[in-house]
Amino acid sequence: MATTHFRRAAEGMTLKEHLIEARRRLLLVIYAVAALSVISYFLYPLFMTWLRRPYCEVAPHDCRFLVTSPLDPLTLRVKMSLAGGLVMSAPLGLWELWRFVTPGLKAHERRYALPFVLTSVLFFVGGALLAYGVFPRALGWLRSVGGTALTSYYSPTEYLSLLVVMMVIFGVTFEFPVVLVALELAGVLKPATLLRRWRYSVIGIVFVSALVTPSSDPFSMFAMMVPLVVFYFLAIAVGRLAGK
Repeated sequence: MATTHFRRAAEGMTLKEHLIEARRRLLLVIYAVAALSVISYFLYPLFMTWLRRPYCEVAPHDCRFLVTSPLDPLTLRVKMSLAGGLVMSAPLGLWELWRFVTPGLKAHERRYALPFVLTSVLFFVGGALLAYGVFPRALGWLRSVGGTALTSYYSPTEYLSLLVVMMVIFGVTFEFPVVLVALELAGVLKPATLLRRWRYSVIGIVFVSALVTPSSDPFSMFAMMVPLVVFYFLAIAVGRLAGK
């Protein structure tokens, strides 16, 4: 089947054939999301335990959530099931996208494309896990800002939204070195120029880290800023090696 697909791509597919191919792959991903969402519904206790762990580290004696509507528990479970289905089906979605795009690439483009896709996934996951790891410190700082006169009971929707947004933002910003290396290989940026302007770049990284950190706490800001500065210089080194 893969051989037929590559042969048809080499011969030149019509627009209609491209649309049919895209529809087939999209439907496959949708079916996978639906099936994995059903599985996630039954795995909900495991997901909730893992996502609640930062909260329990900060408030070990009582880390339960506060709900104010009888429908909130069901709504939360359905939303988390859909989110779990999307996350677990992401590798299949990336694979189908890769299979759809690859026949249209030239040989040297395919040689670079797969490492970039894999590296992008690894950096995104690494950024998301870093956000999860630093979240207890961020949550503790946010709880302490208001002083001892406040008692915190969190809504599960607001807590999980903040945690997930942080993980996504960290994952996206950790694509920074991948984008830099891609621009260097494309000739848009030169390693020597990036190295010469490193002071301005570091100031920009500090500004962006303070701007996009959703929890606005210093721990999360530094957890994002320090790796991005390191990635900046690593991207310069990789660009130089690739140029040679």
